[in-house]
Amino acid sequence: MVGYANKNKKDESRNRVRMEIKDINFVEKIINWIHEKTNEKQFLIFSSVIVGLSAGLAAVILKLFVYLIRQYVVEDFFLKFDYKYLYLGLPLIGIGITALIVKYAFKGQLNRGNTAILFSIAKKSSFLPFHQMYSHVITSGLTVGFGGSAGLESPIVSTGSAIGSNFAKTYKLSYKERTLLLAAGAAGGIAGAFNAPIAGVLFALEVILVDISIAAFIPLLIAAASGALLSKIILHESSLLFFNLKQPFNYNNVPFYIILGLMAGIVSLYYVNFFDKVESKFSKIKSGFTKWIIGGLSLAFLFALFPSLFGEGYESIKALSEYRANDLFKDSVLVGFIENKWMLLVFILLTLLLKAVAAGITLGSGGNGGNFAPSLFVGASLGFAFSFFLTLIGFTDIPVSNFTIVAMAGILSGVFHAPLTGIFLIAEITGGYELIIPLMIVSAISYIIVKYFHPLSLDVRRLKDKGAFVSDNKDSSLLSKIDTKAMIETDFTTIHFKSTLRDIVETIKHCKRNTFPVVKKDNKLLGIIYLDNIKEEMFNAELYDKVTAKEIMRKPTMLIEANEDIFSVMKKFEESGQWNLPVVENGKYIGFLSKSSILDKYRHELLETN
Repeated sequence: MVGYANKNKKDESRNRVRMEIKDINFVEKIINWIHEKTNEKQFLIFSSVIVGLSAGLAAVILKLFVYLIRQYVVEDFFLKFDYKYLYLGLPLIGIGITALIVKYAFKGQLNRGNTAILFSIAKKSSFLPFHQMYSHVITSGLTVGFGGSAGLESPIVSTGSAIGSNFAKTYKLSYKERTLLLAAGAAGGIAGAFNAPIAGVLFALEVILVDISIAAFIPLLIAAASGALLSKIILHESSLLFFNLKQPFNYNNVPFYIILGLMAGIVSLYYVNFFDKVESKFSKIKSGFTKWIIGGLSLAFLFALFPSLFGEGYESIKALSEYRANDLFKDSVLVGFIENKWMLLVFILLTLLLKAVAAGITLGSGGNGGNFAPSLFVGASLGFAFSFFLTLIGFTDIPVSNFTIVAMAGILSGVFHAPLTGIFLIAEITGGYELIIPLMIVSAISYIIVKYFHPLSLDVRRLKDKGAFVSDNKDSSLLSKIDTKAMIETDFTTIHFKSTLRDIVETIKHCKRNTFPVVKKDNKLLGIIYLDNIKEEMFNAELYDKVTAKEIMRKPTMLIEANEDIFSVMKKFEESGQWNLPVVENGKYIGFLSKSSILDKYRHELLETN
């Protein structure tokens, strides 16, 4: 009887799986039918709705996943123990589980951050891995849910982008449409995370897309609206970052907002530089176990001193905006030292500075997350600290809440090089445009300062280090898509530098090429023999055993390094006047690059984007 019952359970399970597969096939059939019955523009609009809703749903699922971990694991289990500092070990658990999942479930392949998205646009024709539609939800949810000091928005953007990319791939859309849906997924994700559709669209335009036409706005708007709508329906307002303004904008405070903008620019530079340094230090540690232990213990130490660094930090942001700064240190081991308001100010400033370190440790030690929430946390801390300082030195009627909120836009603008996103995100989450003037002032000043010292954002700098580049110039963007390594021609016959003219003539008889690299025994390039330049010697039989390759070769006017970027390569072609240049790696000959081949590839990319 037991065996019979087990058989029935297995049969029920199989039937359930079959029904789910049928449901999926049914949905695909409907979408295919719509694809057949609509033109390209109509199907793109329809696709934007689907991608936007899916990205918004992914944002909702991730938010709820983190909430459930906090509610049922952290609060209902760990915090019930009398020893209140037990929670300090939670990030070690979250990062450890994340690292194991990445290593074994995703084979160590988890491309984090906007850099991976930009790289896929520049080098991989906007194709993102299928698993990225769910891998970031799982890993970032575990990292942040267990207290990792990072944000969920970057994983949401990665998830939404992957949804858009894979949807376009499934229905065989063009590169241009695929890129647009990738950006639409990012817009829908941000819109769903904050219930801020305009900010979602602007984020996609400022951070993801570089070459945009007016026609592309419609799919982005629809995707962002769809994502925000789904978020508004499902998520409670308490799950979202939302503020009620307590004081209107006072133009008499404009000088203070200008100073705040200058400070936001300086702090943004500090955040980007320190975060990058900390994460880079961890990347040099080869052992994953060592990274995990060092990262987990470092975070535990920081959280013991500065508890507000635990997790995303949105609760601390709300506490600062509501003038409840005491909530930030009530569980700190330093609580006994904060005896007056000046000590509170110092404590908040230290928290602000250490957030970059905590975020770098979280991601560097194996966790998953982003810099969006940490940027907002640093901004809120800066705005509160500055306005609090003004009240301490005697200025009255300073709107601490307004400064706290506005500074978030300043840091976001500086860190991501996205001033419009910063301005409209804060405008939307405050429920209006009462603070639009100070938002513009602070964001613009911060962005200008950061742009002066770092013309490229951190994501774009990292992209450039990987041999790719994204530019608002269409020609540059198209050129950056070309992989020069894949275009190296290796079918040239090499000639040893001691070979006689007789040997050279014999080699030329059996070759179709008219260019011959001259090398040493270790394949080190010494020069090049061009067929057109040795015709006179070839018809002089007396020289056959007297002249060697070294004597008739010519030294190359330019050499291309194997890892050289496309812009440097094209510059060398221009300066040399040559159509073929040799490629070397550590002085050793590899092959030749052809200017004609590169131009043909460029034309192909140009046609594909139109």
